[in-house]
Amino acid sequence: MHLARFPRLFLAHLPTPLEPLTRLSKELGGPEIWIKRDDCTGMSTGGNKTRKLEFLMAEAEAMGADIVMTQGATQSNHGRQTAAFASKLGMKCHILLEDRTGYKDSNYNDNGNVLLDHLHGATTEKFPGGHDMPGEMERAAEEARAGGQKVYVIPGGGSNPTGALGYVNCALELVQQANERGLVIDHLVHATGSSGTQAGLVVGLKAINANIPLLGFGTRAPQPKQEQMVYDLAVKTAEKLGCAGIVQREDVRADTSYVGEGYGLPRPDTIEAIRMFAELEGILLDPVYSGKGAAGLIDYCRKGHFKKGERVVFLHTGGSVALFGYDAHLNQPTMAEAAE
Repeated sequence: MHLARFPRLFLAHLPTPLEPLTRLSKELGGPEIWIKRDDCTGMSTGGNKTRKLEFLMAEAEAMGADIVMTQGATQSNHGRQTAAFASKLGMKCHILLEDRTGYKDSNYNDNGNVLLDHLHGATTEKFPGGHDMPGEMERAAEEARAGGQKVYVIPGGGSNPTGALGYVNCALELVQQANERGLVIDHLVHATGSSGTQAGLVVGLKAINANIPLLGFGTRAPQPKQEQMVYDLAVKTAEKLGCAGIVQREDVRADTSYVGEGYGLPRPDTIEAIRMFAELEGILLDPVYSGKGAAGLIDYCRKGHFKKGERVVFLHTGGSVALFGYDAHLNQPTMAEAAE
C-alpha cells in the first residue's frame, strides 16, 4: 500500500502522540486506557480533519483551484480546518453552515469554530436545519464557476475516498507506534460521524492485517445508517488504493447509544466525560464528537465490555475549540448528579 502515489501536503504535525491515560484508567478500575492524540495534528488547533485535508487540499492545488467550498454544522471543526489550509495555500474558502441544534446562544453562533473560520479569512453562509446542504453547496459552486473561479468542493467532514486516505495513514502510524513500544491493542475506539475517519482506519487496519477490533461511537445517524455509510466509503477507499475486496461488512461496527437527542446536543454523560478527561488528564474534549466517543468508552469500561487487563486506545478526533460555543452546557449535571 503505497500512499505516496497520491498528492499530499505535509502540513500535519505527525506522528501524533500515543500516551497512557494513567489516572483515568485508575479511576475506572478496568482496562489500561491509551490515547492517540489526533487533537495535536496542527493547523488551527488540530483535529482529525487535518489528516484528511493533507490529501484533499493537495488534490485541490493540483487541479489549480483558487477557492475551496465545504459544508457542515455551525460549530464545524472541518470548516475551521479547511479555512486554515486555504489560508496557508493562498486560496479562498467558503463554508456553508447548517443549524442542526436550534441554539440561539451568541457564543454558539459566533464564537469557537465560527470565530476562527472568519479569522482565517473564510466567508460563511448559514442555513436552517434539514436543508439539502450538498445541493446548496453545488449551487454556490456553480455560481462561483460562472464568475470565473476554479472551485474545489469538499464534502462535509472531508469524507470521501481521498480524505479517508488520511486515516489509512493513521492506521499505519498507530500500529508502528504500538509495535515500537510492545503495546498490544485489544480495542481501538473513536467518535464516528461523517464516516471518513472510521472508513480510513478500517481499510488501513485490514490492509496490514492488524487484527485490532475497531469500534466507532456514533454522533448523529442511527446505527444501521452509520455502519452502512462507513462500509460504503471503506469499500470505495480500498478500491482507490488498489486493494478492493479487503473490507467485509462485519469489519464495520458502530454503537450509536450515546448520540442522545441529536447531533451537537450533549447528554449528561458527554459532559461527564469532558470533565473527567479535563480534571484527570488535562485533556480537552468537545461536546459534539470526542465527548460522546469518550462517554461510550467510559460506559464500556464501567459495564465490563472492556475488561481489566485489556488495552484500549481512544483516538481523540479533536474539536476542543467548540467548547467556547457550549459554555452554557458545561454547567449541566453529570449522570451521577442527575440521578440524585
